[in-house]
Amino acid sequence: MSSKKSKIFVIDTNVILHDATCIKNFEDNEVVIPISVLEELDQFKRGNEQIHFNAREFLRYLDALSIDSNETDIKKPNGKVKVVVNHKWHPHIKATFKDDCPDHRIINCAFKLHEENPNRILVLVSKDTNMRLKARSLGVLAQDYTTDAVKDVNEIYTGSRLIENVSSNEIDLVYESDGIESQKLKSIEKPMANENFILRNGQKSILAHYNPFENKILQIKKINAYGIEPRNAEQSFALNILMDNRIQLITMSGKAGTGKTLLALASALEKRKDFRKIFLARPIVPLSNRDLGFLPGDIQSKLDPYMQPLFDNLSVIRHQFKNNDRRSRRINELLEEEKLLITPLAYIRGRSLQKSFFIVDEAQNLTPHEVKTVITRAGEGTKIIFTGDINQIDHPYLDKKSNGLAYLISKMKGQDVFAHITLEKGERSELAELASNLL
Repeated sequence: MSSKKSKIFVIDTNVILHDATCIKNFEDNEVVIPISVLEELDQFKRGNEQIHFNAREFLRYLDALSIDSNETDIKKPNGKVKVVVNHKWHPHIKATFKDDCPDHRIINCAFKLHEENPNRILVLVSKDTNMRLKARSLGVLAQDYTTDAVKDVNEIYTGSRLIENVSSNEIDLVYESDGIESQKLKSIEKPMANENFILRNGQKSILAHYNPFENKILQIKKINAYGIEPRNAEQSFALNILMDNRIQLITMSGKAGTGKTLLALASALEKRKDFRKIFLARPIVPLSNRDLGFLPGDIQSKLDPYMQPLFDNLSVIRHQFKNNDRRSRRINELLEEEKLLITPLAYIRGRSLQKSFFIVDEAQNLTPHEVKTVITRAGEGTKIIFTGDINQIDHPYLDKKSNGLAYLISKMKGQDVFAHITLEKGERSELAELASNLL
């Protein structure tokens, strides 16, 4: 593709912090990195969060590309990268945006390149909605970085199917057998690995599960996990896959109060003898994105508010039993022996998790790259569960399509070692369910 026809993509800092390999995804077009972006990345080099690793990884990659170049144009395997050193303000930009800030400098760079290249399509790529709106108000094309985004959130795999008008003979076959080959059930077409089914007609119904390891449809029976019993069909599906050690990766999505974290934790305690440790982790994304430094106290006191929901779920399970019950005492022992650890997700990086039951809460606040990083920590005998609600995202640069939970579900569906279930019905309380549906 010639330079006249190739597009120019101006990259915002947040795109690089989201995906350190982003410049590899623009085919043979020209990628422009404003100097303001490099200055911002310099501020993110130090730290142990994923964004800090992304900043360092990108800068190392850019350095490797430019090692034999003395020019601003840097060749890459497909297309080229250009670092633009241009702080001179365009009069129109200066009049529009009086504040001197990195965002406005990046917009200024994009606007000037847009005017200098009238025959080429220029696009400002940013995860910041407000920045995209500002650019468009000036006549500059702007778009989100969607390489790792889900195309349609309404088509995200739910993990279960309701099949109506199933013959009584087929329902009886599932009831009476220890498993029946999927080909023998006409009502179930092309079942996915570990997919769940509600089979019913006007008289009978049954919960079923497709086991890919045996290629059979199995009846799902009501089970108990450390005192916690399922209250609806979706929770029965969830407990069934959580208790199966052959399924190594599980995602559970649903609104608040559907029991995602509670079921995962109860299953971990029930299956504790199969694992060396139980980890409960969640990303630290403060409300209103206020930094932890705003909170008083030491690091532990700052983290406690974000870990409290996990302790709350543990308390619910503990209160199923009397204080002197062996199962209640065992929870305390696991905490004291550090075989049950509640920790921020950032503390997991760099570890190899051998034979661990690993629960990641609020996974909708993770980027696709962060999800990949967590999964690649898994050693032999490890089971990883991601829970979250894609409609309740606190991360400033993620949405329903681009968050790590939705991305993971869309990419992993159909794999034998993966299972997903969407929990629809809230079971926290009648009031909580009413508020969730009406407000």
